[in-house]
Amino acid sequence: MLEETEKIGRRARRARLRLGMPQADLASALGKSQGWVSKMERGLIELDRVGLLNAVAAELHVHPNDLIGRPYSSSPSDNQWQMAAASILRELRRYDLTPVFDGTPRSSAELWSEVTRLHRLRDAAKSTAIMCVLPDLFREARALAEVASGHEREEAYAIYAVCCKFAHTAAHALGHPELVAMACERAAWSARLSADPLLPAVADWMRVWDMWATADWTDALALSDKAIGSVQREYDRGDPLAVRAWGTLQLRAAVSASRAGRAEEAEDRVAHAKSAAGRLGGYQGPPVHDRHSLTFSPGNVQVHAISVALEAGKQGKALEMNRRTSPELVASLPDSRRGHHHMDLARAWLWDGSRDKALAELETAERIAPQLVRNHPIARATLRSIVYAERAATREKLRRMSDRFHLDG
Repeated sequence: MLEETEKIGRRARRARLRLGMPQADLASALGKSQGWVSKMERGLIELDRVGLLNAVAAELHVHPNDLIGRPYSSSPSDNQWQMAAASILRELRRYDLTPVFDGTPRSSAELWSEVTRLHRLRDAAKSTAIMCVLPDLFREARALAEVASGHEREEAYAIYAVCCKFAHTAAHALGHPELVAMACERAAWSARLSADPLLPAVADWMRVWDMWATADWTDALALSDKAIGSVQREYDRGDPLAVRAWGTLQLRAAVSASRAGRAEEAEDRVAHAKSAAGRLGGYQGPPVHDRHSLTFSPGNVQVHAISVALEAGKQGKALEMNRRTSPELVASLPDSRRGHHHMDLARAWLWDGSRDKALAELETAERIAPQLVRNHPIARATLRSIVYAERAATREKLRRMSDRFHLDG
């Protein structure tokens, strides 16, 4: 792992040379100096922001995962999820063929119960377990759509679309870009057949995430607004599922704006999301099942606000916001979101000059969501930065002690 920065730099250099691009041209496109590019290619600079990593990859016309060597090498047992991913891809490729399914598929109500199980696994950041459940569920949902009619058929396609969302999330977490892309395409297809008025917006929410990989911040904002507009009428009526979708899309837009360097717009988007969370909190009516699995709450808005500040390079502001945040608010979040939050705090403390606090936050993140954190490129970059800094400090201490002991004499 300690050699990863050098490997990333070498991959970036090879990609640049393959394009015949001088260092100065890459530097100009990134708004950096030629010296910065030189250091990055020699492994002396960490790409420790998602926006920066994606921007470098986009300018070099490679996928970010190709640049950082993801999925990461691990033990054979840890790589078993890739067989499940291959099975999911097979099901998604044959989406318009007669499904291969023995027996009679269960009802949509029974399949939605299986989706609830996936929701729990997602909250616990157990991406490999999600991968293992999905192949059979995709197959059965598609089989139900084949034999059912009317509302039951539409619900089968809704289940298929939401399963695509889970595949998309797990594939992002584990680093499988082909599955990410295909899950997004099939989500849009099945959402249109579902008769669920909000599912197309959920599919757009997935597409926004994918646009980040190519640093298409402006397109990501335009797509967010398109999706927001598509659910605006239901949002205005106070439909709780529409409020969730609207608010979640505003958070997507906030991150996109922050990475585009549009700090004021990012803050406006967070404010819109806060207003949506307030509307959700004031909802009075029968309990509503979050069938789209969009984690949206005041706590989620707050940790996104902290993340947006950090993405803009304002670690002091991010840390101050965290100090003012109720611990109970963060504790109410699912493990997946809490893990991300503590990863963000680790970066903030590192950039603020406190390696001990950064390491403590990273340890907390790993304890909460180990699979997520160990496979996250920014968590790995943060840990490498801590290790390198400690090594440099130790070398300096040893040099000074050596001088005092006159070891060179």
